[in-house]
Amino acid sequence: MSRLTGPAQAAGTAGPDNVALFGRLAGQWWDPDGPNRLLHAMNPVRMAHVRAAAIAHLGADPRSRRPLAGLAALDAGCGGGLAAEALARMGAETTGIDASADMIAVARAHASAGGLAIRYIAGDIGELARDEPGRFDLATCFEVVEHVADVPGFLAALRALLRPGGLLVFSTPNRTLASLAIVKFGAEYVTGDVPKGGHDWRKFLRPDEMTRALADAGFRLERIDGLVWSPATGFRVGERRDLDYLGVATAA
Repeated sequence: MSRLTGPAQAAGTAGPDNVALFGRLAGQWWDPDGPNRLLHAMNPVRMAHVRAAAIAHLGADPRSRRPLAGLAALDAGCGGGLAAEALARMGAETTGIDASADMIAVARAHASAGGLAIRYIAGDIGELARDEPGRFDLATCFEVVEHVADVPGFLAALRALLRPGGLLVFSTPNRTLASLAIVKFGAEYVTGDVPKGGHDWRKFLRPDEMTRALADAGFRLERIDGLVWSPATGFRVGERRDLDYLGVATAA
């Protein structure tokens, strides 16, 4: 068993201010109308993207209700387990890691109540990479990169945890004037769809910056799509990337 089972550490790739902020909201994680409601709304689209990427790059069975069966999956920055539970329901042997011990406690309780066998770890991903290199076929990282203190170290750890040819599926907000107005000020201070203080717009990565960071960490970018929202359709994959984008990369 990994030694990363104790309280989360402030050191490493995690941003301690964000860890503390979201840890205080852990008890509301599974409320679809609570402070993480946008994550709940995004999740079906993101997980459909994971399924499609696994079919395209890992040979997953498109006819199966459990297309990730036989694959080891990691959800990095898993929070209370929203994506991790979806990975497990698709058949993956799933591990979730988060720097917030409060979030991990919520994730464990919710998975147990739902009868899901998910391994959850409270700790830093860099330590997990040293303990378990090459363990995973698939990693997800949704709305996390913009919160970490050390992006190169975080991506290097993800690469180390994946086997060669393994798959990374991620989403993150773009750094544009539109995201400053809508994601930062609008969602945090007007609509309340995002916890106040949850984002530092200066840490958002443009797609070209993310592409370079992935390449430096040993990934090959396969595609980037926009994650867009409209009142008529809700969230969907589209061409516009000015607010948020979804990416697929493989471990070189």
